[in-house]
Amino acid sequence: MNTFSTSLESLDMRWAAVRSRDATVDGHFVYAVRTTNVYCRPSCGARTPLRKNVEFFDSATAAEAAGFRPCKRCRPNEAGPSQRETALVATACKHLESAEELPTLHTLAQIVKASPAHLRQAFRNVTGLTPKEWSCALRAARLHKELDADKTITAAVFDAGYTSSGRFYSEVDRVLGMTPRQWRAGGTHTTIRFAVGECSFGAILVAATEHGLCAILLGDDSETLVRDVQDRFPQAELIGGDAAFERMVATVIGFVEAPHLGLDLPLDLRGTAFQMRVWKALQKVPAGTTTTYTELAHGIGAPTAVRAVASACAANLLAVAIPCHRVVRLDGKLSGYRWGVERKRALLARETTQLNAHQNRKG
Repeated sequence: MNTFSTSLESLDMRWAAVRSRDATVDGHFVYAVRTTNVYCRPSCGARTPLRKNVEFFDSATAAEAAGFRPCKRCRPNEAGPSQRETALVATACKHLESAEELPTLHTLAQIVKASPAHLRQAFRNVTGLTPKEWSCALRAARLHKELDADKTITAAVFDAGYTSSGRFYSEVDRVLGMTPRQWRAGGTHTTIRFAVGECSFGAILVAATEHGLCAILLGDDSETLVRDVQDRFPQAELIGGDAAFERMVATVIGFVEAPHLGLDLPLDLRGTAFQMRVWKALQKVPAGTTTTYTELAHGIGAPTAVRAVASACAANLLAVAIPCHRVVRLDGKLSGYRWGVERKRALLARETTQLNAHQNRKG
């Protein structure tokens, strides 16, 4: 997983952040200037010093222990804007988690002593979600917990924070992907068609519900892939694909072999609001190119949510269709991949080759 904390272990990465005055890494480290004996935040607006005069420290305490004094301009020894936002959102989230009924944005803002607009923006910066989206995700998690408890479905719905059954049933397909009774039964009566084949990257399993493709899994052997799907829906009705489904599988395999051709098939995506935003952004990364977790976080308007972006990539079940293999570290190196780093390397190499060949033909 690629995060600021791991990426910034590289001195080159830290220096690049200082030169660009990257406020998203404030709090991860400070830099000190030997010629002035002052230390600053990475985002400090002071004149950029010469690299040879710069020393990095993991904290203000460490810098002061080495004899440096805090900059009077950026005040690196005090809580910065991002840290204050994080504290504000943490307070709001703590209240939401303990509230019996989820409050409105205006009410929540009054509780944490902030304006609604500021609270909303702080939520977006820290979590990548609006307070409403975060509340909906919290309510969905509560619903899962309540449905697993020994109580009626109606009681579970209201105890999860829904104010009416009508509101719940208008969201049930997005929240659960099935009826509450099916969820409680572990997916009973949920039909998933699947088939296993071979592609140049090994075994491939394609699965779909009535709504669209729900899994494209890559691996070394078919049995492991089938067990993976069975474990996710232990009571679901898993049906081997018929001739029509086999044609769909062939289409998917063709897409995996040549992603630049596109995949004109519906996807049945199940995830949190934040995960859905990350997956949607990933679908816009063209074949033959790469992005970073940091760039993705900035792209969805959540520059400090790099760790959450990496987690969303790891939760992806639709290999290549949601191209999380196109995400690399800030230094360009490959990081973890659900289906193996070597498979990720091969996917990227093939996409680059195909892109170059396509451009040469056009030229």
